[in-house]
Amino acid sequence: MHTHLAGGEVLPISPKVYARRWKTLAVLSLALLIIGLDNTILNVALPSLQDEFDASSKTLQWIVDAYLLVFAGLLLTMGTLGDRFGRKWALQAGLLLFGGASLCVLFVGSASQLIVVRGVMGIGGAMIMPATLSIISNIFPREERGKAIGIWAGMASMGIGLGPLMGGLLLEWFSWTSVFLVNVPVAAIALLAGIHLVPNSRDPKPGAFDLVGAGLSVAALVALVYPIIEAQDEGWTNPKILGCFGLAALLSTAFVRWELHVKEPMLNLSFFRSPRFSVASGAIGLAFFALFGAIFALTQWMQDAHGYSALQAGAAMIPLAGGLVLGSVSSIKLVGRLGTTKVVMAGLMGLATQLALSLTWAHDMTYWPLGLWFFGMAMNMGWIMGPATESVMGAVPEDKSGVASAMNDVTRQVGGSLGTAVIGSLIGSLYAARISDSVSTLPKGARLAAEDSIGKANGVAETLPAAQAAALTHDAAVAFTHAMAIGFTVAGAVAAVAAVAVKLWLPAHHAERPVELPDDERLAA
Repeated sequence: MHTHLAGGEVLPISPKVYARRWKTLAVLSLALLIIGLDNTILNVALPSLQDEFDASSKTLQWIVDAYLLVFAGLLLTMGTLGDRFGRKWALQAGLLLFGGASLCVLFVGSASQLIVVRGVMGIGGAMIMPATLSIISNIFPREERGKAIGIWAGMASMGIGLGPLMGGLLLEWFSWTSVFLVNVPVAAIALLAGIHLVPNSRDPKPGAFDLVGAGLSVAALVALVYPIIEAQDEGWTNPKILGCFGLAALLSTAFVRWELHVKEPMLNLSFFRSPRFSVASGAIGLAFFALFGAIFALTQWMQDAHGYSALQAGAAMIPLAGGLVLGSVSSIKLVGRLGTTKVVMAGLMGLATQLALSLTWAHDMTYWPLGLWFFGMAMNMGWIMGPATESVMGAVPEDKSGVASAMNDVTRQVGGSLGTAVIGSLIGSLYAARISDSVSTLPKGARLAAEDSIGKANGVAETLPAAQAAALTHDAAVAFTHAMAIGFTVAGAVAAVAAVAVKLWLPAHHAERPVELPDDERLAA
């Protein structure tokens, strides 16, 4: 068997590797499962973590975003290193680091220590995720790659969908540490199975390592996400916040200029001239912006406003798993019939519609419309993830699959990180403004706590007389529901804009072969 590189060059696939390609995919999917799980399992534990560490709303955001921020910041670097030194070794090292960091929660005694652990897990995740997708691109010929990537996306989706339920089950019987320790056996099984079933591959001509580009990409991302998270407390017009945004713009500009003119860039920006690469990457990023921002708020809403336990909240989100898997699998046939453009656009418009439906919610609504909403959200995400990912990977030559996979993953993680930060900050600000009148007569300390988050408002209510406590919990639930609906609608508007961009610019089918511009044309750009 063989697969094609740019310029018509043929890259042979070893008969042994080809014969066990589906077993290899199973190992890669298992490794990817813990990444998907970790993206959502922690959200169910946020109220428990708030009680354990007396954490503020901002601290909770950092516990979530520390992982996403490090993950996203290092993806390009780790994808490039995997291309250079071997994708199998990047995968194995990432599993060791991810599983080892998860085990370290047994020694965590503060929120700040947990944030550090989450950051180390992010390093491991940044090694695992691009390696899985780039290995798929190197062991499956193009005629099978769409199906393989659809399964890959389905497994990532299954982890995302099962995370809340598994988190709820673990928290019902064990402490919050269990949502981290569950990663350890899964990582160990993937590590051992991968020794025999995952082949190694690398870029035969990797060139010099772009250390400056790697540093600029990490610095630009940190400078962007940090002020978004901090703006909830500092204010969006605070000089420090504005200064960070300005720094992020400067660093991003410096990164682009460096990559355009350095002889051997970490990321060949000419890839972005292909709309199948750039538009599909943008669609993935904006879809994850909406999804992660929604899940971050939903788990708090279900427990603190709707009155569910952690287990009930996790069980309520079961339709996510079914919808994501069904959407990913069905997208394979739909793309064959309708083309990538229509399927991804339909997914984005459906996502936008689902998010806007939150305007009709009440804090005491029955479950069945919520269950249907979860399923619809997940189905639409499935229609976006698989086809858009296959579009990105099919737009570049296989020998650059590591950095292309990393770029695909960067858009996911940056979108998710920004979604958590932006939607979380927006909901927090709207909630504080709406609850302020209800808590104006409370002592200053209690008032500030109640305005910080709905979880702390419920804690304040426990110290009040029964009638006053009932009024506060009701007002906090109404305020958070209202704030969340507006935040979701903003996220939906972003998804609708992405759908328009896909309709206008994303080609329905692959070109005959991926195109990589020659260096002289790239440098002249």
